[in-house]
Amino acid sequence: MEAQKIILPNGKEATLAASPTLTPSDNQAPKVVEASNCRVVVFFIGGAGDKESYYFAGAYNNILEVHRHFARLIRQAGRTQFYQAHYLSYSDVRGGWDIDKYIYKGVPDKSTPVYIVGHSLGGWNGAHLSKILSKKGYKVEMLITLDPVGEGALVWLGSDIYFSKPEPVSGYWINVKAAPKRPDASDAVANFGEQWRVDSGPDINTHMDVNHAYALDMFISPVRGSASASDILFESIISYIDGGCSA
Repeated sequence: MEAQKIILPNGKEATLAASPTLTPSDNQAPKVVEASNCRVVVFFIGGAGDKESYYFAGAYNNILEVHRHFARLIRQAGRTQFYQAHYLSYSDVRGGWDIDKYIYKGVPDKSTPVYIVGHSLGGWNGAHLSKILSKKGYKVEMLITLDPVGEGALVWLGSDIYFSKPEPVSGYWINVKAAPKRPDASDAVANFGEQWRVDSGPDINTHMDVNHAYALDMFISPVRGSASASDILFESIISYIDGGCSA
């Protein structure tokens, strides 16, 4: 397969690397590739009050908006058959029983690329999940943490999160910290939970003038040149699929 051009969701053009020839040149018969062996899996992990109420507040569905936005991009690109996504709460990825129920059973096999997009407490627990999966032999292709929160002892006591600071393991890591010029109530909550101070590690580590609650804005705003986290995630997934799965 020769290198080809694709159009990213932001309208920019990108070039996909050429992939190896999958069928000998003297065999012109169509090659059938099972979609089940070519899927990518994305876990969208929400924070407090996202998928379910948190101390009578919510649910606000912050990361669900991100999930739905990205599903539309995949559908418009015609790659739905290769795409599998799960919308989870931060508490769904904390502890062996929950990980077995919501994570392991959601990944076809260990060769399947796994992508994790977490917001707030979901970013904190999602970062822990990247290491847990990697140690088990799963392929964590990308981690995107949107204003991760969890450093405060009080929020640990009242929430189902890991106590220790995450040590992410993934092929690529994008971290976005909300740094709004005009804080709102959601930023007060994030301050109470204590934003994760990420000083090193991410491939992209940026601050953004956006309020903590607006996960979608963090996801679709530029983080590298004109490219957003959404664009980078999309390009990675399409590159994988078009590199062999849809041959």
